[in-house]
Amino acid sequence: MTTDLLDGLARALIQAHQSGTRVQSPPCVGTLADALTVQAQVQRALGPVGGFKVGPRPEGPPAMAPIRADQVRASGAAVPVRDRLGIELEIGFELLTPPVSGMAKHPQTHFRPRIVIELVDTRLDVASAQDPFMKLADMQINAGLILGPALMDWDGRDIGPVDARLQVGDTLVQDGSTHVPGGTALSNLWLLCDNIGDHCGGLAQGQTVITGSLTGLHYFAAGQGVRGQIAGFGDISCDLV
Repeated sequence: MTTDLLDGLARALIQAHQSGTRVQSPPCVGTLADALTVQAQVQRALGPVGGFKVGPRPEGPPAMAPIRADQVRASGAAVPVRDRLGIELEIGFELLTPPVSGMAKHPQTHFRPRIVIELVDTRLDVASAQDPFMKLADMQINAGLILGPALMDWDGRDIGPVDARLQVGDTLVQDGSTHVPGGTALSNLWLLCDNIGDHCGGLAQGQTVITGSLTGLHYFAAGQGVRGQIAGFGDISCDLV
């Protein structure tokens, strides 16, 4: 795609973030590189990065996107909802040290796993939001993060299937064994570490990497409480207002 088209989309997405509106734009992002270029332009205008989300793709580098620092909240937070908000229960990894090479050898020295809720919403109109590269350009439709308790005394071993529960209002979304999509929690963490480079400033101490939904993506209106749990981690919550 041309630079003018990408610049125009970036400007429109910045305005959408700042105004709470949605972009009326035909699909104009044709490659992974184009999507990451738009992400970087938008994030520069929005401020610091609080973390990253990552997910494997069928081929090539993973889908990655920054999470705005000003949209990272503690468990128990009230979360404003425009019309509806997507909810995903996930495992995140908080980076405890400056990033260095070889972190996979002793992950417990550098990372702390914690239960998180990803908040999901798009800044795009309905049609454009279905396009995978447009979706990626729109921060892979991330709209924030709720941070819950850490897994204490973690010894660095990978996290495979877990018992998880998620309830939103009267809807029981998940209750039982589930797993990180595309592999395991650590395999997705290393996928991000191996590919992020200096994108949106690169990975930094204090940021949290989220590794994919344990519960699928489900949307809810305001006026409902979100209550989640992963065995070993404890409870997490937020309220949609």
